[in-house]
Amino acid sequence: MPLCFLSPRLPPPPLITCRVSQSSLRTLLPSPSPSPSPPPSPSSLSLSLSPNSTPPPSLTCALHCPHFELCSGCTHEFNLHRPAIVDEATKFFKSLGLSDFSFDSCKLWGWRCRAKLAVRGSSEHPLIGLYQEGTHNIVDIPDCKAHHPNINAAVELLKKGITALRIEPYDEDEGTGDLRYVQMAVTTYSTSLPAAERYRNGKVQVSLVWNSRNETSPNSEKLQALANFIWRNGGPRNNVHLIHSVWANFQTSSNNIIFGNRWRHLLGERDFWEHVGGIDISLAPSSFGQANTRAFDTLLRKLQRYVPLGASVADLYAGAGVIGLSLAATRKCRSVRCIEINKESKLSFEKTVDRLPNIVDSSISWHHADTSKEPLSWIMGSDVLVVDPPRKGLDASLVDALRSISSIKDKARSSSESSSSKEKDEKRPWMLRAREDSIQIGSKMTSEDSKMLPKTLIYISCGWESFKEDCEDLLSSKGWRLEKAHGFNFFPGTQSIEVLAVFKRGQSVNPKKKKSGKKKKRL
Repeated sequence: MPLCFLSPRLPPPPLITCRVSQSSLRTLLPSPSPSPSPPPSPSSLSLSLSPNSTPPPSLTCALHCPHFELCSGCTHEFNLHRPAIVDEATKFFKSLGLSDFSFDSCKLWGWRCRAKLAVRGSSEHPLIGLYQEGTHNIVDIPDCKAHHPNINAAVELLKKGITALRIEPYDEDEGTGDLRYVQMAVTTYSTSLPAAERYRNGKVQVSLVWNSRNETSPNSEKLQALANFIWRNGGPRNNVHLIHSVWANFQTSSNNIIFGNRWRHLLGERDFWEHVGGIDISLAPSSFGQANTRAFDTLLRKLQRYVPLGASVADLYAGAGVIGLSLAATRKCRSVRCIEINKESKLSFEKTVDRLPNIVDSSISWHHADTSKEPLSWIMGSDVLVVDPPRKGLDASLVDALRSISSIKDKARSSSESSSSKEKDEKRPWMLRAREDSIQIGSKMTSEDSKMLPKTLIYISCGWESFKEDCEDLLSSKGWRLEKAHGFNFFPGTQSIEVLAVFKRGQSVNPKKKKSGKKKKRL
């Protein structure tokens, strides 16, 4: 399968575009020849396209999924390499004076390495899939073309276990049944295999969302039996080693929240590792992880180009700190602060830090905090600010702080109020919690560093409409200018793109007109 990211250490491969030659086009039509040439395979298609490229014939980049229009996963079937929203993004950035917007198409099939699926139906005929659009009717998707193939294989194994052990799927109307949801997460990190084989041989972490309060509930024996079935038929002693580990999550709430607060490791490896952005990262089943691992790695490699060596970085909406820690390792950052509201990410952060290369010598910290409360306290102390907000975009208070950053610049430099306030007793509950739940590796920032304000803002967006609004707000303040923008095809088959935008502080300066060299004649 083609790679999304090609290492610079390898010799450059021959350029393969997504355009189809006339000879290839003839293979898609009936040919009078008795032995026509085979049609171009999906692997021969380009992985990186210019927004101005001529689209190929629709069929060469089509989804070909039997579940299309039934489930709510994919919204369009053709031209997966270039969703229509790319044209809108190109026009939007051009209207802002940016004409070099680029778009990376990446892997088009089998890209999803993390899936949350509902379990309904009956023990004789279990349904595992997504809701039909606008309903709570489950569509069974055993042959999903977006899923990593091993997710589909693990779903099939789970169905066999449900039927063999008579596990009752959840009934939403009655609130009865045993198995509510399942999360399938694929790790392609296996150092025992050649790099080219790691993706194909990814192992699946199975998280069973069980309809009980804890592992001592009456139906817990069924849970353990199902876990044993999955491990026995897909674990390392099986002919095909498919399963990485089995976890249980306990949830009894009647709302639409998938996971409860209680987790339990049942079988297999406890630690789940992946390699992206140049570092090994640990992800707990409760942590947020990108579904498209390869596309995320491509984005991180691009992002690293815009962070100067030795920079001081603040990573807001940081999760387990993957972005900040990858910058600490690859850009030799002076300091990295990761701020995240989900306390479950703390353990993953600690494990990832333990695997950082020994050459990393940075002041690294993680803070359990809500960036919407006094965001300036997290912005200050960095010359590069990275934000990766949820689909709704930046918190309004953070946008306001970024808009007014120019007016507070001189005040922040000349005033020692921020440093002297540290000596006072802190009484704000959110700041006290951030201090209590923080992790500090290496020396702390100096008082001089803590007064810095960011000169570069790197915005990673998964919500196009919210990004446009935030982008226009930032530019309208005249405190920021947009320098670069790149798009990534994180979700082929949908009208959604991931955007990496780079802003610099200050307005663009028009070059002054040159004065004429001629001197005026004296009267």
